[in-house]
Amino acid sequence: MLTVTIDLCASFKAYDVRGLVGETITVDTVRAVGAAFVDVLGLAGHQVLVGGDMRPSSPGFVEAFTDGARTRGADVVDIGLISTDMLYFACGTRQAPGVVFTASHNPAEYNGMKMARAGAVPISGDTGLAEIRDAAQAYLEAGAAQIPAAERRGELEQVDLLGAYAQYLRRLVDLSGIRPLKVVVDAANGMSGLTTPAVLGEEILEALPLELVPMYFELDGTFPNHPANPLEPENLRDLQAAVREHGADIGLAFDGDADRCFVVDERGEPVSPSAVTALVARREIARARAEGEETPVIIHNLITSRAVPELVAREAGRAVETRVGHSYIKAVMAEESAVFGGEHSAHYYFRDFFNADTGMLAAMHVLAALGTQELPLSELAAEYNPYVASGEINSQVEDKDAAIAQVVEVFHPEAPELLAGQGAAGTQVGRMDGTTISAADGTWWFNLRPSNTEPFLRFNGEARDQATMEALRDRVLGLVRGS
Repeated sequence: MLTVTIDLCASFKAYDVRGLVGETITVDTVRAVGAAFVDVLGLAGHQVLVGGDMRPSSPGFVEAFTDGARTRGADVVDIGLISTDMLYFACGTRQAPGVVFTASHNPAEYNGMKMARAGAVPISGDTGLAEIRDAAQAYLEAGAAQIPAAERRGELEQVDLLGAYAQYLRRLVDLSGIRPLKVVVDAANGMSGLTTPAVLGEEILEALPLELVPMYFELDGTFPNHPANPLEPENLRDLQAAVREHGADIGLAFDGDADRCFVVDERGEPVSPSAVTALVARREIARARAEGEETPVIIHNLITSRAVPELVAREAGRAVETRVGHSYIKAVMAEESAVFGGEHSAHYYFRDFFNADTGMLAAMHVLAALGTQELPLSELAAEYNPYVASGEINSQVEDKDAAIAQVVEVFHPEAPELLAGQGAAGTQVGRMDGTTISAADGTWWFNLRPSNTEPFLRFNGEARDQATMEALRDRVLGLVRGS
């Protein structure tokens, strides 16, 4: 009988592992990855932290990974049901490597793994993930049942870290003295249904001046209400309606593994992640300067609003631009000893949280900023949102390089005219991550990034006013789409 071995290249991505349950990710593949994780990182005789989210397949995968890791001699600490940022907290405070089983915002039929070294240092394709994949593939080809046992089988311990995680975050942002706020939270049946009551409620710690209005807090990895991806506008509609219905001060929406947080103001209007980045940056710069740090560093990716580096400069910080993606951000956070970093996708990174991203801590900063003054969130956020953004727009393009080249040709510095009487003199072209073209006078910029996995070009643009943004968007998309 012919045995079919799954090719792990189908599920191992640049930053994590994601695949279809029963097809590209199975109990056997996970057991092999557990063994390979121990082998590649040299963890025999050391602790490995293992947890999972609320997806139906996560408990079985946790058990299989645990078996593979223990077979190769690692001592496994089962940390149970966790959000992704709870893994980072565990790896940071316990100084041990670990894995969480989650597919973040992907549909129910998916699952995956996010891995970290001791100290919550990320494991990506160029920092160990490819080696783990290859070692696991070798085990699979030899037969998953043939994983050789180490001299000593690792031990198993179970630990509940939810209370410690909640206490840690509350020490970083003190909400006890803010004005009373009504807060609607849409957990989308994801892991924030567990973490929100622990951190912001009174299930574990003393009550805060917050009236929580829970939405979809039941942990259910089949996502019966709506997908756990608040980046898509349709998945915010329930939250927006609830904020208006309850007369709430703010709405919070988390993705499935709760490492991202989106914010809605009292009118039900989304607050851009760039505005949240600027707001939190101001708070973190002020705190770091009060503690004697002369020029605190803030990280932002290249498609975050220009409002972010402008605010950082005004607040006597130093802004550092980086590529899109958490592994790049975390690496630069460490290199620069940055106090905070933000992305357009609502990932927020904190030096005090092991340079890792946590949606809950970002939410707490927004609550603190809102609750220590009297303005409604819409007015508070307006200060941090002076430009008009296009949002990310995808175009299906087979020859992405040719499309970008055509845009660059039209927008080069000597082009006679680009937008409604605006010349291109002084236009700058950057190549950090895709292609970024910006006007010398600061009136607009845009970025085109090719997808690594799909025939898409991703457009993000920004301008000082709506008319210029729309003209820029239509001009570039017309070129890209051949119209």
